Amino acid sequence: MHARMREAPLAACVLLLTLCLAETARAQLAAAMAEPDLEKRSGLALENASEALKAAQKAYDSDEDAKVKALGEEIVASVDLAAASLDQTGKDPRSHPKWFKRAEISTRDLLHRLEDFQAKMSYMDRGLLDPVKAQVQKVHDRLLLGLMEGKPK
Repeated sequence: MHARMREAPLAACVLLLTLCLAETARAQLAAAMAEPDLEKRSGLALENASEALKAAQKAYDSDEDAKVKALGEEIVASVDLAAASLDQTGKDPRSHPKWFKRAEISTRDLLHRLEDFQAKMSYMDRGLLDPVKAQVQKVHDRLLLGLMEGKPK
């Protein structure tokens, strides 16, 4: 009984830290959404995706699978926001490649880091990241295609 009483404050601290990290990630995504410059918004969203991945790795190390799933959804939302922001600029990726290429490189890096993270996970837990990887791959492919072929006419 005494061991449980000693573990309770530790568990509460871990839970509080996890909630703080989740709020920080949501706040960063909200800040990205508030950015009026669409190109900068895409950059902020991709930075948020990177931070969410780091937080997901820490959550996995703490055996918080629900938190990992929530942060995976945060990664998807961030990557989708970045892609949508670039689409809303109305610019041709071949004529104005700066932000499109940055996004393509960021998503490629994110995919590599997701694969590394998934490889370090237990075999039973690897399925948590499959939908995240699929969506990031889809956005990456679309960005790369836009850079290679240009804006559809």
